[in-house]
Amino acid sequence: MFAKILIANRGEIACRVAATARRLGVATVAVYSDADAHAAHVQACDQALHIGGAEAKDSYLQWQRIIDAARQTGAEAIHPGYGFLSENADFAQACADAGLVFIGPPPAAIRAMGLKAASKQLMGQAGVPLVPGYHGVDQDPTLLAREAEKIGYPVLIKASAGGGGKGMRLVRSADAFASALASCQREAQNSFGDAAVLIEKYVQRPRHIEMQVFADSQGHCIHLFERDCSVQRRHQKVLEEAPAPGMTDALRQRMGQAAVAAAQAVGYVGAGTVEFIVEQSERGMDFFFMEMNTRLQVEHPVTEAITGLDLVEWQLRVACGEPLPLAQDQVHIQGHAIEARICAENPERDFLPATGPLAVYRTPPAQLFTPGAVRIDSGVREGDTISPFYDPMIAKLIVHAPTRAAALAQLDKALAQLHIVGLSHNVGFLRHVVRSPSFANAVLDTALIERESAVLFGQTPVPAQVCAAFALAQHVHALALAEQPQAHAWVDPWGCRDAWAPNGVRRWQAQGEWQGQTMQVSSLGLPGQETQLRVQGAGVDWHGNWRWQASDAGLTVWLAGQRWTAQVHTLGGVMHVFTPEGAAAWCWIDPLAHQADAAATQGNLNAPMPGKVLSFAVQVGQLVSAGQALAVLEAMKMEHTIAAPIDGTVAELLYAPGDQVNEGAPLLRLEAAAA
Repeated sequence: MFAKILIANRGEIACRVAATARRLGVATVAVYSDADAHAAHVQACDQALHIGGAEAKDSYLQWQRIIDAARQTGAEAIHPGYGFLSENADFAQACADAGLVFIGPPPAAIRAMGLKAASKQLMGQAGVPLVPGYHGVDQDPTLLAREAEKIGYPVLIKASAGGGGKGMRLVRSADAFASALASCQREAQNSFGDAAVLIEKYVQRPRHIEMQVFADSQGHCIHLFERDCSVQRRHQKVLEEAPAPGMTDALRQRMGQAAVAAAQAVGYVGAGTVEFIVEQSERGMDFFFMEMNTRLQVEHPVTEAITGLDLVEWQLRVACGEPLPLAQDQVHIQGHAIEARICAENPERDFLPATGPLAVYRTPPAQLFTPGAVRIDSGVREGDTISPFYDPMIAKLIVHAPTRAAALAQLDKALAQLHIVGLSHNVGFLRHVVRSPSFANAVLDTALIERESAVLFGQTPVPAQVCAAFALAQHVHALALAEQPQAHAWVDPWGCRDAWAPNGVRRWQAQGEWQGQTMQVSSLGLPGQETQLRVQGAGVDWHGNWRWQASDAGLTVWLAGQRWTAQVHTLGGVMHVFTPEGAAAWCWIDPLAHQADAAATQGNLNAPMPGKVLSFAVQVGQLVSAGQALAVLEAMKMEHTIAAPIDGTVAELLYAPGDQVNEGAPLLRLEAAAA
């Protein structure tokens, strides 16, 4: 076994690799950028070296600095994690040239699988089923159009060097092919430096099922069963599970054999994933090779859960030259596992990435679950900040149970116990997906989110009156704690803010904001009677009896004969209410401050997400019309165009290209056109 390894990555995967290395007695070296000087992965390793600026191109993609860091610290091997340099054949070769072990496949295997078109030709020769399509080198537009006609519409145009959903277009008819091809080629060139494309049949109701493979340098190769990754947004995975629902033993065996054949065709060594697109029809499921990821996958924990294996340990042992620890017939499926990717993003705004502080980051308490039922892989801690420089994933929440139904229940319960305050996130959205009829009943395909949009977006599981009751209870409780007198001290009733009145009636009135709507809240306590609560606004007019009680575990509210429990976290005047049913936010409104804020932002166009200003498409004094592009922002691998909401004149540009901006920051000032 290695004495010391360098982990050429950051975040949760760097922490994950470090944990296994520590268990095996292997020392670890972290590398970090300017933005990650105090990151969790730096603390998780035995040593840490600074390698450059905040942007990945200035640090985590600077492979010579990483190799120099390994030499400087005496590391024998480099683990690339996933992303960054993990599938870079030149980096793998540079490691070998420097006398370092690259904990991954040989450079030749990475190159063979790096280009979609070339890899599919190779897989066809190895007898692996392929989606009908064109994977040739001739990129003449006329030829490509003819090939699309042969395949039959609808077809997918895909960047040959692509990934992550970039450089992909669905074309449903011949008259739309030329424009879609040009657009796809431009995006492929800009994203990957290669405009080459391939064309494939568009599979109806497709599922995304992948096989985990492992090979050693002695020529042994096995599969560790499948994962279903069909739940996606923007062609990026949201939920993954193992085993795949509806998978038969016969189909599993066929897919496993195809995956092993794919790995052996390129002389693979180490952990890899062979991804298949699966077509569902009345006759069953047919599978076709899609691509091979020559690295450890984000979703590898679900495979670990159902097999009881540590895949990072296997990576280290294979990289040391050891044979695979087990043969194919020694690996068995145990129960069902599901992984949810917890991301800093806003699902209600087309999953725009978000940045900001993790002011509250509370993970599910272990005592609420069976040992081993819930796992959190995370590279952040409460108080850390999600920056705009890297992927927006906060953590991975993995559950394991004897059956899929039990795993679903565990996942929903664990998501309810995951409290995040300080930035937008997808926890509530994930709960909606888990509870949706399609996912709950395993009616899966890659269009699930789009198909179930009515039940996934715009939902408010916590009623306004419940949220108002908890916010009021928390507010009164906080005031009481702040004004708690010392023992035997006299308290002036006129100086307290507990709604005390000399006639015994306690009355409290205020305005609040809930789900973007203004609400009126009043509480009236009469001598000898229960306190009355009334909530009005946004189509709600509710009143009923209520009482509450605070404890170390949170708040309990009895409301109109029902009992509700919650934890409330306050940040910046906003009260974030977490109940078993869902979460919501309540903000008490200061009318004067509210009006001042509105006046201050009038005429400004604000950044919808934190990021970097790439460019302005207008100049000061320029007349613009509604819908016209004004600026382009970049954050977390995404570009977003800011458009004019009204006709007007550009009065001022408040930033310059290259500047970093926070969410909500005004980018420019626009004066409305005269009526």
